[in-house]
Amino acid sequence: MITREALRQRPRRLRRTEAIRRMVSETGLSRDKFILPIFVADNVEEPEPVSSMPGHFHWPPEQVAQEAEAAASLGIPAVLIFGMPGAKDDVGSEAYNPTGVVQRAVEAIKRSVPDLLVITDVCLCQYTSHGHCGIVGEQGEVLNDATLELLSRTALSHAQAGADIVAPSDMMDGRVGAIRRALDEAGFEHTPIMAYSAKYASAFYGPFREAAGSAPKFGDRRGYQLDPANRRAALREVGLDIAEGADIVMVKPALAYLDVICEVRRATNLPVAAYNVSGEYLMVKAAAEKGLLDERLAVMEILTAIRRAGADIIITYHAKDAARWLSE
Repeated sequence: MITREALRQRPRRLRRTEAIRRMVSETGLSRDKFILPIFVADNVEEPEPVSSMPGHFHWPPEQVAQEAEAAASLGIPAVLIFGMPGAKDDVGSEAYNPTGVVQRAVEAIKRSVPDLLVITDVCLCQYTSHGHCGIVGEQGEVLNDATLELLSRTALSHAQAGADIVAPSDMMDGRVGAIRRALDEAGFEHTPIMAYSAKYASAFYGPFREAAGSAPKFGDRRGYQLDPANRRAALREVGLDIAEGADIVMVKPALAYLDVICEVRRATNLPVAAYNVSGEYLMVKAAAEKGLLDERLAVMEILTAIRRAGADIIITYHAKDAARWLSE
């Protein structure tokens, strides 16, 4: 028998109406927390749909400001630019070309939407003929230390083009410190670094790699990206990046690593970003297209979970849709 004493505690009282639920909500979503990834390609003349990622496009650098303006109009404060060059080589030289695809895109966006934050992905994988994130040696190994100079040159070229934040995603040891020194010595000491600190060797990157043409031609990236089984290793990587001068640390992917986001949040007072990656995006899109779930409800639940885990910032391909839904 349920006693009168037991019924004094009724948690459902605080769930009875929408107004009460909003008032006692513990985790809030805001458009201010979103970053929209954008693909910029040298080999397209008009925006072309990304086949692996419905709703996203390859933008010519000269037209990408249209997408940036659309994001800004929805209250999204920042975009993250990924470049697809017209040519590739063994050392990814187009990554640090002052007139490269990302550099031109940054300049175009800052001319059109000067108050929008432009963040640039700093890596070589889209620019190298072999698809790895650094220089490859004779034995097929990625040469960590030799790669640092090229990453530093890339980050500096982005800052010189007008990037507000640079985001190294390569997972080479010491790259945050090398980039910080290069920026400081060139007078860009105020340019923040958002480090992909805990980036896992994940199966959820597949749609992105097709969209960006960045899949490795041989081997894989497990030699420099984190093992999905490891949590303590992620905290070590985060600590090293902070010591080297990172201003924001990131966990990537997000959904399968909510525990890591939570641990990183506890370990630092720096802003924590989480990347809701392409595979996570496509899972929802595919299920929604088949009528198996409500896309809006699923997206908002996922983004809320990422925030609840401790992320201050969410990089998500759902950013424009989520911003619209939040404004309704």
